[in-house]
Amino acid sequence: MAQTTPTLKPAAGKKKHNLGSLQLRHVDSGHIILIPTPMNDPNDPLNWSTAYRWYIAVLVSAAIFFCNFLSAGPSVVITQVTADFFGAPPENPNFVADISKAAYFFTTTALMQGLGALFWMPLIIKYGRRPVYVSSFVLYTICAVWAGASKSYGSELASRIVMGGAAGAAEVLAPLTIADIFFLHERGTVMAIYTCALSSGVSGGIIVSGLISIKNDWRMIYWVSTALIGTCTILVILTFPETVYLRDENSAAAVITQDNVCSNDTIPEKRSYASTLRIFEGTHTQESLLKLYIRPIVLLILPPVLWATLVMAGTIGFLVAISSNFAPAFSEAYNFQPWQSGLCFIAALIGSFIGIFCGGHFGDWVADKQTKRNGGIREPEMRLPAILISVITAPLGLVLYGVGIYYKLHWICPTIGLALINFSIVQATNISLVYTIDCYRPVAGEITVTQFGFKSAIGFLLSFYTNPWVQNSGYLNSYGAMAGISGGLLALGIPFFFWGHKIRRATWQWAPIRKCVHWDDDREIGE
Repeated sequence: MAQTTPTLKPAAGKKKHNLGSLQLRHVDSGHIILIPTPMNDPNDPLNWSTAYRWYIAVLVSAAIFFCNFLSAGPSVVITQVTADFFGAPPENPNFVADISKAAYFFTTTALMQGLGALFWMPLIIKYGRRPVYVSSFVLYTICAVWAGASKSYGSELASRIVMGGAAGAAEVLAPLTIADIFFLHERGTVMAIYTCALSSGVSGGIIVSGLISIKNDWRMIYWVSTALIGTCTILVILTFPETVYLRDENSAAAVITQDNVCSNDTIPEKRSYASTLRIFEGTHTQESLLKLYIRPIVLLILPPVLWATLVMAGTIGFLVAISSNFAPAFSEAYNFQPWQSGLCFIAALIGSFIGIFCGGHFGDWVADKQTKRNGGIREPEMRLPAILISVITAPLGLVLYGVGIYYKLHWICPTIGLALINFSIVQATNISLVYTIDCYRPVAGEITVTQFGFKSAIGFLLSFYTNPWVQNSGYLNSYGAMAGISGGLLALGIPFFFWGHKIRRATWQWAPIRKCVHWDDDREIGE
Protein backbone atom coordinates (compact mmCIF):
# COMPACT_ATOMS: atom_id res chain seq x y z
CA MET A 1 0.00 0.00 0.00
CA ALA A 2 1.28 3.47 -0.84
CA GLN A 3 2.51 5.67 1.98
CA THR A 4 -0.03 8.19 3.23
CA THR A 5 0.36 11.65 4.64
CA PRO A 6 -2.59 12.95 6.62
CA THR A 7 -3.30 16.62 6.21
CA LEU A 8 -5.71 19.13 7.61
CA LYS A 9 -7.91 20.70 4.99
CA PRO A 10 -9.02 24.32 5.02
CA ALA A 11 -12.02 25.56 6.90
CA ALA A 12 -15.42 24.50 5.68
CA GLY A 13 -16.19 27.84 4.11
CA LYS A 14 -13.17 27.58 1.81
CA LYS A 15 -13.67 24.01 0.62
CA LYS A 16 -17.37 23.87 -0.15
CA HIS A 17 -18.48 22.80 -3.62
CA ASN A 18 -14.99 21.94 -4.84
CA LEU A 19 -16.62 19.40 -7.19
CA GLY A 20 -13.95 16.74 -6.86
CA SER A 21 -10.82 18.85 -7.46
CA LEU A 22 -8.53 17.86 -4.58
CA GLN A 23 -4.92 17.79 -3.49
CA LEU A 24 -4.51 14.01 -3.24
CA ARG A 25 -0.71 13.77 -3.10
CA HIS A 26 1.74 15.83 -1.09
CA VAL A 27 3.61 18.28 -3.32
CA ASP A 28 7.07 17.52 -1.90
CA SER A 29 6.97 13.85 -0.89
CA GLY A 30 4.34 12.62 -3.34
CA HIS A 31 2.68 10.63 -0.55
CA ILE A 32 -1.08 10.10 -0.65
CA ILE A 33 -3.15 12.49 1.48
CA LEU A 34 -6.02 10.87 3.33
CA ILE A 35 -9.32 12.24 2.03
CA PRO A 36 -11.61 12.65 3.91
CA THR A 37 -9.43 13.52 6.88
CA PRO A 38 -10.07 11.01 9.71
CA MET A 39 -11.17 12.39 13.04
CA ASN A 40 -9.49 11.74 16.38
CA ASP A 41 -12.27 9.32 17.24
CA PRO A 42 -12.27 5.50 17.22
CA ASN A 43 -15.93 5.63 16.18
CA ASP A 44 -15.06 7.33 12.90
CA PRO A 45 -15.56 4.59 10.27
CA LEU A 46 -12.36 5.71 8.56
CA ASN A 47 -10.47 4.66 11.73
CA TRP A 48 -11.95 1.17 11.84
CA SER A 49 -9.52 -1.64 11.08
CA THR A 50 -8.86 -2.46 7.45
CA ALA A 51 -10.17 -6.01 7.98
CA TYR A 52 -13.46 -4.77 9.43
CA ARG A 53 -13.97 -2.21 6.68
CA TRP A 54 -13.39 -4.91 4.06
CA TYR A 55 -15.81 -7.22 5.86
CA ILE A 56 -18.52 -4.57 5.55
CA ALA A 57 -17.68 -4.05 1.87
CA VAL A 58 -17.96 -7.79 1.22
CA LEU A 59 -21.24 -7.99 3.17
CA VAL A 60 -22.89 -5.17 1.22
CA SER A 61 -21.59 -6.66 -2.04
CA ALA A 62 -23.08 -10.03 -1.06
CA ALA A 63 -26.34 -8.24 -0.34
CA ILE A 64 -26.60 -6.82 -3.85
CA PHE A 65 -25.47 -10.16 -5.32
CA PHE A 66 -28.35 -12.00 -3.65
CA CYS A 67 -30.82 -9.29 -4.63
CA ASN A 68 -30.03 -9.74 -8.32
CA PHE A 69 -29.63 -13.48 -7.80
CA LEU A 70 -33.37 -13.86 -7.22
CA SER A 71 -34.44 -10.93 -9.35
CA ALA A 72 -33.12 -12.54 -12.56
CA GLY A 73 -32.25 -16.15 -11.69
CA PRO A 74 -35.69 -17.78 -12.18
CA SER A 75 -35.87 -16.34 -15.72
CA VAL A 76 -33.92 -19.41 -16.86
CA VAL A 77 -37.00 -21.57 -16.14
CA ILE A 78 -39.54 -19.17 -17.62
CA THR A 79 -41.12 -21.93 -19.71
CA GLN A 80 -41.75 -24.07 -16.63
CA VAL A 81 -43.14 -21.09 -14.75
CA THR A 82 -45.44 -20.30 -17.67
CA ALA A 83 -46.66 -23.89 -17.83
CA ASP A 84 -47.36 -23.90 -14.09
CA PHE A 85 -49.53 -20.77 -14.16
CA PHE A 86 -51.10 -20.98 -17.64
CA GLY A 87 -50.77 -24.60 -18.74
CA ALA A 88 -48.38 -26.31 -21.15
CA PRO A 89 -48.86 -27.01 -24.86
CA PRO A 90 -50.70 -28.59 -26.56
CA GLU A 91 -53.42 -28.03 -23.96
CA ASN A 92 -52.54 -24.32 -23.96
CA PRO A 93 -52.52 -23.00 -27.56
CA ASN A 94 -51.51 -19.51 -26.33
CA PHE A 95 -48.36 -20.74 -24.62
CA VAL A 96 -45.99 -18.46 -26.57
CA ALA A 97 -48.07 -15.40 -25.72
CA ASP A 98 -48.28 -16.50 -22.10
CA ILE A 99 -44.46 -16.55 -21.89
CA SER A 100 -44.60 -12.79 -22.37
CA LYS A 101 -46.96 -12.56 -19.41
CA ALA A 102 -44.61 -14.65 -17.28
CA ALA A 103 -41.75 -12.34 -18.30
CA TYR A 104 -43.47 -9.61 -16.27
CA PHE A 105 -42.31 -11.46 -13.16
CA PHE A 106 -38.76 -10.43 -14.01
CA THR A 107 -39.14 -7.16 -15.91
CA THR A 108 -41.36 -5.60 -13.25
CA THR A 109 -38.87 -6.62 -10.56
CA ALA A 110 -36.11 -4.85 -12.49
CA LEU A 111 -38.29 -1.76 -12.87
CA MET A 112 -39.24 -1.71 -9.20
CA GLN A 113 -35.59 -1.92 -8.18
CA GLY A 114 -35.12 1.48 -9.75
CA LEU A 115 -38.34 2.94 -8.40
CA GLY A 116 -37.56 1.44 -5.00
CA ALA A 117 -34.22 3.20 -5.02
CA LEU A 118 -36.01 6.51 -5.58
CA PHE A 119 -38.17 5.78 -2.53
CA TRP A 120 -35.43 4.57 -0.18
CA MET A 121 -32.64 7.05 -0.90
CA PRO A 122 -34.05 10.13 0.91
CA LEU A 123 -34.69 7.93 3.96
CA ILE A 124 -31.11 6.61 3.77
CA ILE A 125 -29.71 10.14 3.72
CA LYS A 126 -32.04 11.55 6.34
CA TYR A 127 -32.11 8.68 8.83
CA GLY A 128 -29.00 6.63 8.09
CA ARG A 129 -27.91 3.41 6.40
CA ARG A 130 -28.70 0.85 9.11
CA PRO A 131 -32.48 1.37 9.47
CA VAL A 132 -32.96 0.98 5.72
CA TYR A 133 -30.62 -2.02 5.46
CA VAL A 134 -32.50 -3.87 8.20
CA SER A 135 -36.04 -3.02 7.09
CA SER A 136 -35.47 -3.58 3.36
CA PHE A 137 -33.76 -6.94 3.81
CA VAL A 138 -36.36 -8.25 6.23
CA LEU A 139 -38.98 -7.29 3.64
CA TYR A 140 -36.94 -8.89 0.84
CA THR A 141 -36.70 -12.17 2.76
CA ILE A 142 -40.46 -12.18 3.32
CA CYS A 143 -41.04 -11.59 -0.40
CA ALA A 144 -38.78 -14.52 -1.33
CA VAL A 145 -40.98 -16.82 0.77
CA TRP A 146 -44.14 -15.23 -0.65
CA ALA A 147 -43.00 -15.72 -4.26
CA GLY A 148 -42.05 -19.34 -3.66
CA ALA A 149 -45.42 -20.13 -2.10
CA SER A 150 -47.69 -18.21 -4.50
CA LYS A 151 -50.24 -20.33 -6.34
CA SER A 152 -51.82 -17.69 -8.58
CA TYR A 153 -50.40 -15.42 -11.27
CA GLY A 154 -51.60 -12.30 -9.46
CA SER A 155 -50.01 -13.29 -6.16
CA GLU A 156 -46.72 -14.19 -7.83
CA LEU A 157 -46.63 -10.90 -9.73
CA ALA A 158 -47.44 -8.92 -6.57
CA SER A 159 -44.67 -10.67 -4.64
CA ARG A 160 -42.15 -9.91 -7.37
CA ILE A 161 -43.19 -6.24 -7.54
CA VAL A 162 -42.76 -5.75 -3.78
CA MET A 163 -39.53 -7.75 -3.95
CA GLY A 164 -38.13 -5.34 -6.51
CA GLY A 165 -39.03 -2.37 -4.34
CA ALA A 166 -37.23 -3.93 -1.36
CA ALA A 167 -34.17 -4.88 -3.43
CA GLY A 168 -33.84 -1.32 -4.72
CA ALA A 169 -32.41 -0.25 -1.38
CA ALA A 170 -29.38 -2.55 -1.70
CA GLU A 171 -28.37 -1.16 -5.09
CA VAL A 172 -27.92 2.36 -3.75
CA LEU A 173 -26.85 1.57 -0.20
CA ALA A 174 -23.61 -0.16 -1.13
CA PRO A 175 -21.93 2.77 -2.96
CA LEU A 176 -22.80 5.08 -0.06
CA THR A 177 -21.49 2.64 2.52
CA ILE A 178 -18.24 2.17 0.60
CA ALA A 179 -17.80 5.95 0.36
CA ASP A 180 -18.45 6.21 4.13
CA ILE A 181 -15.71 3.78 5.16
CA PHE A 182 -12.98 4.04 2.51
CA PHE A 183 -10.66 6.86 1.52
CA LEU A 184 -10.82 8.50 -1.88
CA HIS A 185 -7.74 6.69 -3.22
CA GLU A 186 -9.19 3.29 -2.20
CA ARG A 187 -12.69 3.54 -3.60
CA GLY A 188 -12.13 2.56 -7.22
CA THR A 189 -11.01 -0.96 -6.35
CA VAL A 190 -13.70 -1.49 -3.69
CA MET A 191 -16.44 -0.11 -5.92
CA ALA A 192 -15.32 -2.50 -8.66
CA ILE A 193 -16.08 -5.41 -6.34
CA TYR A 194 -19.54 -3.96 -5.78
CA THR A 195 -20.24 -3.53 -9.50
CA CYS A 196 -18.97 -7.07 -10.06
CA ALA A 197 -21.46 -8.33 -7.46
CA LEU A 198 -24.17 -6.27 -9.16
CA SER A 199 -23.48 -7.90 -12.52
CA SER A 200 -22.56 -11.41 -11.37
CA GLY A 201 -25.70 -11.63 -9.25
CA VAL A 202 -27.66 -11.94 -12.49
CA SER A 203 -25.24 -14.49 -13.93
CA GLY A 204 -24.87 -16.45 -10.70
CA GLY A 205 -28.62 -16.55 -10.20
CA ILE A 206 -29.19 -17.89 -13.71
CA ILE A 207 -26.46 -20.55 -13.36
CA VAL A 208 -27.61 -21.82 -9.97
CA SER A 209 -31.29 -21.63 -10.90
CA GLY A 210 -30.62 -23.67 -14.02
CA LEU A 211 -28.81 -26.36 -12.05
CA ILE A 212 -31.55 -26.47 -9.41
CA SER A 213 -34.16 -26.96 -12.15
CA ILE A 214 -32.56 -30.19 -13.41
CA LYS A 215 -34.21 -32.38 -10.77
CA ASN A 216 -36.41 -29.92 -8.89
CA ASP A 217 -39.54 -27.87 -9.35
CA TRP A 218 -38.88 -24.19 -10.14
CA ARG A 219 -40.13 -23.20 -6.68
CA MET A 220 -37.03 -24.79 -5.16
CA ILE A 221 -35.10 -21.81 -6.57
CA TYR A 222 -37.00 -19.57 -4.15
CA TRP A 223 -36.37 -21.81 -1.16
CA VAL A 224 -32.63 -21.88 -1.83
CA SER A 225 -32.69 -18.11 -2.35
CA THR A 226 -34.61 -17.62 0.88
CA ALA A 227 -31.88 -19.45 2.78
CA LEU A 228 -29.14 -17.33 1.19
CA ILE A 229 -30.97 -14.02 1.56
CA GLY A 230 -32.06 -14.90 5.10
CA THR A 231 -28.47 -15.58 6.12
CA CYS A 232 -27.38 -12.25 4.67
CA THR A 233 -30.24 -10.52 6.49
CA ILE A 234 -29.19 -12.04 9.82
CA LEU A 235 -25.60 -10.85 9.29
CA VAL A 236 -26.87 -7.34 8.48
CA ILE A 237 -28.96 -7.26 11.66
CA LEU A 238 -26.17 -8.58 13.92
CA THR A 239 -22.98 -7.15 12.43
CA PHE A 240 -23.69 -4.11 10.28
CA PRO A 241 -23.31 -0.77 12.14
CA GLU A 242 -24.35 2.69 11.08
CA THR A 243 -21.63 4.08 8.79
CA VAL A 244 -22.81 7.70 8.57
CA TYR A 245 -20.41 9.90 10.52
CA LEU A 246 -20.85 13.65 10.87
CA ARG A 247 -17.29 14.91 10.91
CA ASP A 248 -16.05 18.35 11.89
CA GLU A 249 -13.28 19.02 9.41
CA ASN A 250 -11.90 21.87 11.52
CA SER A 251 -11.01 19.57 14.42
CA ALA A 252 -9.48 16.67 12.53
CA ALA A 253 -6.92 14.42 14.18
CA ALA A 254 -3.33 15.52 14.47
CA VAL A 255 -1.54 12.30 13.56
CA ILE A 256 -3.47 9.48 11.87
CA THR A 257 -2.54 6.44 9.84
CA GLN A 258 -4.70 3.92 8.01
CA ASP A 259 -5.32 1.60 10.97
CA ASN A 260 -4.49 3.47 14.18
CA VAL A 261 -4.96 6.82 15.83
CA CYS A 262 -2.31 8.74 17.76
CA SER A 263 -3.02 12.15 19.23
CA ASN A 264 -2.39 14.21 22.32
CA ASP A 265 -6.03 15.33 22.28
CA THR A 266 -8.67 13.57 24.31
CA ILE A 267 -9.88 10.51 22.42
CA PRO A 268 -13.63 9.85 22.63
CA GLU A 269 -14.71 6.58 24.16
CA LYS A 270 -15.28 3.73 21.74
CA ARG A 271 -18.93 2.74 21.50
CA SER A 272 -20.02 -0.67 22.76
CA TYR A 273 -21.01 -3.41 20.35
CA ALA A 274 -24.63 -3.27 21.49
CA SER A 275 -24.87 0.48 20.95
CA THR A 276 -23.65 0.14 17.35
CA LEU A 277 -26.65 -2.10 16.59
CA ARG A 278 -29.30 0.48 17.43
CA ILE A 279 -31.69 0.71 14.50
CA PHE A 280 -32.30 4.45 14.68
CA GLU A 281 -29.83 7.11 15.81
CA GLY A 282 -31.58 10.31 14.75
CA THR A 283 -31.44 12.48 11.64
CA HIS A 284 -28.22 13.15 9.74
CA THR A 285 -29.17 16.23 7.73
CA GLN A 286 -31.52 19.18 8.02
CA GLU A 287 -32.37 19.03 4.32
CA SER A 288 -36.07 18.40 3.75
CA LEU A 289 -37.32 15.07 2.43
CA LEU A 290 -38.94 16.96 -0.45
CA LYS A 291 -35.58 18.29 -1.62
CA LEU A 292 -34.03 14.85 -1.20
CA TYR A 293 -36.74 13.34 -3.40
CA ILE A 294 -36.45 16.04 -6.06
CA ARG A 295 -32.64 16.20 -6.28
CA PRO A 296 -32.09 12.82 -8.10
CA ILE A 297 -34.36 13.96 -10.93
CA VAL A 298 -32.78 17.41 -11.32
CA LEU A 299 -29.29 15.87 -11.23
CA LEU A 300 -29.92 14.49 -14.71
CA ILE A 301 -29.47 18.05 -16.00
CA LEU A 302 -25.77 17.86 -15.13
CA PRO A 303 -23.90 16.52 -18.21
CA PRO A 304 -21.53 14.19 -16.28
CA VAL A 305 -24.47 12.60 -14.46
CA LEU A 306 -26.54 12.27 -17.62
CA TRP A 307 -23.66 10.61 -19.44
CA ALA A 308 -22.90 8.18 -16.61
CA THR A 309 -26.60 7.31 -16.36
CA LEU A 310 -26.78 6.54 -20.06
CA VAL A 311 -23.62 4.42 -19.81
CA MET A 312 -25.16 2.36 -17.03
CA ALA A 313 -28.48 2.07 -18.85
CA GLY A 314 -26.80 1.10 -22.12
CA THR A 315 -24.67 -1.64 -20.59
CA ILE A 316 -26.77 -3.16 -17.80
CA GLY A 317 -29.96 -2.48 -19.77
CA PHE A 318 -28.77 -4.57 -22.69
CA LEU A 319 -27.85 -7.41 -20.33
CA VAL A 320 -31.38 -7.25 -18.90
CA ALA A 321 -32.65 -7.45 -22.47
CA ILE A 322 -30.56 -10.55 -23.10
CA SER A 323 -31.58 -12.24 -19.86
CA SER A 324 -35.26 -11.77 -20.71
CA ASN A 325 -35.05 -14.05 -23.76
CA PHE A 326 -31.75 -15.94 -23.67
CA ALA A 327 -33.34 -19.28 -22.68
CA PRO A 328 -35.64 -19.43 -25.75
CA ALA A 329 -32.76 -18.15 -27.92
CA PHE A 330 -30.31 -20.87 -26.86
CA SER A 331 -33.08 -23.46 -27.02
CA GLU A 332 -33.94 -22.51 -30.60
CA ALA A 333 -30.35 -22.15 -31.82
CA TYR A 334 -28.70 -25.05 -29.97
CA ASN A 335 -31.56 -27.11 -28.53
CA PHE A 336 -30.22 -26.36 -25.04
CA GLN A 337 -32.10 -27.29 -21.89
CA PRO A 338 -32.56 -24.44 -19.36
CA TRP A 339 -29.67 -25.63 -17.19
CA GLN A 340 -27.38 -25.81 -20.23
CA SER A 341 -28.30 -22.26 -21.21
CA GLY A 342 -27.67 -21.19 -17.62
CA LEU A 343 -24.19 -22.70 -17.61
CA CYS A 344 -23.21 -20.38 -20.46
CA PHE A 345 -23.38 -17.57 -17.92
CA ILE A 346 -20.25 -18.97 -16.26
CA ALA A 347 -18.47 -16.96 -18.94
CA ALA A 348 -20.35 -13.89 -17.73
CA LEU A 349 -19.02 -14.48 -14.20
CA ILE A 350 -15.48 -14.75 -15.52
CA GLY A 351 -15.91 -11.52 -17.45
CA SER A 352 -17.21 -9.79 -14.33
CA PHE A 353 -14.25 -10.93 -12.23
CA ILE A 354 -11.76 -9.65 -14.80
CA GLY A 355 -13.68 -6.40 -14.85
CA ILE A 356 -12.87 -5.90 -11.14
CA PHE A 357 -9.21 -5.35 -12.00
CA CYS A 358 -9.75 -3.31 -15.17
CA GLY A 359 -12.50 -1.15 -13.69
CA GLY A 360 -11.09 -0.81 -10.20
CA HIS A 361 -7.33 -1.18 -9.71
CA PHE A 362 -6.48 -0.22 -13.29
CA GLY A 363 -8.79 2.80 -13.14
CA ASP A 364 -7.19 3.92 -9.87
CA TRP A 365 -3.73 3.40 -11.38
CA VAL A 366 -4.57 5.51 -14.45
CA ALA A 367 -5.97 8.28 -12.24
CA ASP A 368 -2.98 8.16 -9.90
CA LYS A 369 -0.47 8.43 -12.74
CA GLN A 370 -2.13 11.61 -13.96
CA THR A 371 -2.43 12.94 -10.41
CA LYS A 372 1.35 12.74 -10.03
CA ARG A 373 1.84 14.58 -13.32
CA ASN A 374 -0.62 17.25 -12.14
CA GLY A 375 1.34 18.25 -9.04
CA GLY A 376 -0.63 15.91 -6.79
CA ILE A 377 -4.02 17.45 -7.63
CA ARG A 378 -6.71 14.91 -8.48
CA GLU A 379 -9.46 15.72 -10.94
CA PRO A 380 -12.36 13.23 -11.28
CA GLU A 381 -11.83 13.02 -15.06
CA MET A 382 -8.40 11.45 -14.56
CA ARG A 383 -9.87 7.93 -14.34
CA LEU A 384 -11.88 8.23 -17.59
CA PRO A 385 -9.17 7.03 -20.06
CA ALA A 386 -9.53 3.54 -18.58
CA ILE A 387 -13.05 3.30 -20.03
CA LEU A 388 -11.61 3.07 -23.55
CA ILE A 389 -11.29 -0.68 -23.02
CA SER A 390 -15.08 -1.02 -22.84
CA VAL A 391 -15.54 1.18 -25.91
CA ILE A 392 -14.25 -1.90 -27.74
CA THR A 393 -15.47 -4.81 -25.61
CA ALA A 394 -19.11 -3.75 -25.08
CA PRO A 395 -20.06 -3.44 -28.78
CA LEU A 396 -17.99 -6.52 -29.62
CA GLY A 397 -19.82 -8.58 -27.00
CA LEU A 398 -23.24 -7.57 -28.32
CA VAL A 399 -22.20 -8.30 -31.91
CA LEU A 400 -20.85 -11.74 -31.00
CA TYR A 401 -24.07 -12.59 -29.17
CA GLY A 402 -26.34 -11.45 -32.00
CA VAL A 403 -24.26 -12.95 -34.80
CA GLY A 404 -23.82 -16.23 -32.93
CA ILE A 405 -27.55 -16.72 -32.33
CA TYR A 406 -28.58 -15.51 -35.80
CA TYR A 407 -26.19 -17.74 -37.77
CA LYS A 408 -26.33 -20.54 -35.16
CA LEU A 409 -22.57 -20.50 -34.87
CA HIS A 410 -20.89 -22.63 -32.22
CA TRP A 411 -22.43 -21.87 -28.82
CA ILE A 412 -19.08 -20.51 -27.63
CA CYS A 413 -19.58 -17.43 -29.86
CA PRO A 414 -22.58 -15.93 -28.03
CA THR A 415 -21.12 -17.20 -24.76
CA ILE A 416 -17.97 -15.15 -25.31
CA GLY A 417 -20.30 -12.27 -26.08
CA LEU A 418 -21.90 -12.70 -22.65
CA ALA A 419 -18.43 -12.61 -21.06
CA LEU A 420 -17.49 -9.37 -22.83
CA ILE A 421 -20.82 -7.72 -22.01
CA ASN A 422 -20.47 -8.50 -18.30
CA PHE A 423 -16.83 -7.42 -18.32
CA SER A 424 -17.90 -4.09 -19.80
CA ILE A 425 -20.67 -3.65 -17.24
CA VAL A 426 -18.22 -3.97 -14.35
CA GLN A 427 -15.43 -2.03 -16.03
CA ALA A 428 -17.36 0.83 -17.62
CA THR A 429 -20.12 1.40 -15.08
CA ASN A 430 -17.64 1.34 -12.21
CA ILE A 431 -15.51 4.02 -13.83
CA SER A 432 -18.48 6.21 -14.77
CA LEU A 433 -20.20 5.80 -11.39
CA VAL A 434 -17.05 6.51 -9.36
CA TYR A 435 -16.36 9.47 -11.64
CA THR A 436 -19.68 11.13 -10.81
CA ILE A 437 -19.36 10.28 -7.11
CA ASP A 438 -15.92 11.93 -7.13
CA CYS A 439 -17.44 15.00 -8.79
CA TYR A 440 -20.32 15.43 -6.34
CA ARG A 441 -19.36 13.35 -3.30
CA PRO A 442 -21.65 15.05 -0.69
CA VAL A 443 -24.68 13.99 -2.75
CA ALA A 444 -23.31 10.57 -3.69
CA GLY A 445 -26.58 8.98 -2.61
CA GLU A 446 -28.68 11.03 -4.97
CA ILE A 447 -26.10 10.53 -7.74
CA THR A 448 -26.35 6.76 -7.31
CA VAL A 449 -30.14 6.66 -7.22
CA THR A 450 -30.33 8.82 -10.34
CA GLN A 451 -28.24 6.35 -12.28
CA PHE A 452 -29.79 3.16 -10.93
CA GLY A 453 -33.33 4.47 -11.06
CA PHE A 454 -33.23 5.46 -14.69
CA LYS A 455 -31.13 2.41 -15.57
CA SER A 456 -33.95 0.22 -14.27
CA ALA A 457 -36.58 2.15 -16.20
CA ILE A 458 -34.64 1.86 -19.46
CA GLY A 459 -33.87 -1.80 -18.71
CA PHE A 460 -37.57 -2.44 -18.23
CA LEU A 461 -38.40 -0.86 -21.57
CA LEU A 462 -35.66 -2.87 -23.28
CA SER A 463 -36.96 -6.08 -21.74
CA PHE A 464 -40.49 -5.22 -22.81
CA TYR A 465 -39.53 -4.51 -26.42
CA THR A 466 -36.60 -6.90 -26.92
CA ASN A 467 -38.68 -9.84 -28.15
CA PRO A 468 -40.71 -7.76 -30.66
CA TRP A 469 -37.52 -6.00 -31.74
CA VAL A 470 -35.74 -9.30 -32.37
CA GLN A 471 -38.79 -10.77 -34.14
CA ASN A 472 -39.08 -7.77 -36.46
CA SER A 473 -35.41 -7.05 -37.12
CA GLY A 474 -33.69 -10.36 -36.35
CA TYR A 475 -30.84 -11.02 -33.97
CA LEU A 476 -28.25 -9.66 -36.39
CA ASN A 477 -29.78 -6.22 -36.87
CA SER A 478 -31.20 -5.71 -33.38
CA TYR A 479 -28.01 -6.59 -31.53
CA GLY A 480 -25.95 -4.73 -34.11
CA ALA A 481 -27.99 -1.63 -33.27
CA MET A 482 -27.45 -2.25 -29.55
CA ALA A 483 -23.71 -2.48 -30.21
CA GLY A 484 -23.67 0.87 -32.00
CA ILE A 485 -25.65 2.56 -29.23
CA SER A 486 -23.43 1.09 -26.51
CA GLY A 487 -20.17 2.05 -28.23
CA GLY A 488 -21.40 5.57 -28.92
CA LEU A 489 -22.44 6.17 -25.32
CA LEU A 490 -19.12 4.93 -23.95
CA ALA A 491 -17.11 7.00 -26.45
CA LEU A 492 -18.74 10.16 -25.07
CA GLY A 493 -16.36 9.79 -22.13
CA ILE A 494 -13.58 11.15 -24.36
CA PRO A 495 -14.82 14.78 -24.48
CA PHE A 496 -15.47 14.65 -20.74
CA PHE A 497 -11.82 13.76 -20.20
CA PHE A 498 -10.69 16.90 -22.00
CA TRP A 499 -13.40 19.38 -21.01
CA GLY A 500 -15.10 17.79 -17.99
CA HIS A 501 -13.58 20.24 -15.51
CA LYS A 502 -14.96 23.26 -17.38
CA ILE A 503 -18.31 21.55 -17.87
CA ARG A 504 -18.62 20.83 -14.14
CA ARG A 505 -17.85 24.43 -13.16
CA ALA A 506 -20.12 26.01 -15.76
CA THR A 507 -23.17 23.79 -15.22
CA TRP A 508 -22.94 24.09 -11.43
CA GLN A 509 -24.23 27.66 -11.70
CA TRP A 510 -27.34 26.84 -13.71
CA ALA A 511 -30.46 28.09 -11.94
CA PRO A 512 -32.21 24.69 -11.45
CA ILE A 513 -28.93 23.26 -10.12
CA ARG A 514 -28.46 26.11 -7.61
CA LYS A 515 -32.03 25.69 -6.38
CA CYS A 516 -32.40 21.91 -6.20
CA VAL A 517 -28.92 20.33 -6.26
CA HIS A 518 -26.61 22.55 -4.19
CA TRP A 519 -26.31 20.85 -0.83
CA ASP A 520 -26.60 22.24 2.69
CA ASP A 521 -23.58 22.71 4.95
CA ASP A 522 -24.37 19.58 6.95
CA ARG A 523 -23.86 17.46 3.83
CA GLU A 524 -20.39 18.86 3.17
CA ILE A 525 -17.61 16.36 3.92
CA GLY A 526 -14.58 17.98 2.37
CA GLU A 527 -14.46 16.30 -1.01
